[in-house]
Amino acid sequence: MKKRRILLTGTAVLLILAGVWQSGQKDVMNKATRICLECIGIG
Repeated sequence: MKKRRILLTGTAVLLILAGVWQSGQKDVMNKATRICLECIGIG
């Protein structure tokens, strides 16, 4: 059980770092901004 938790945590950290390395957070922020602006009728 403890090994599984460590493996999943390590995998999650690696995937987060890969997303940051590829500037994934910018894409997510742009999409979220567009969705929000569409909801309030500006975009």
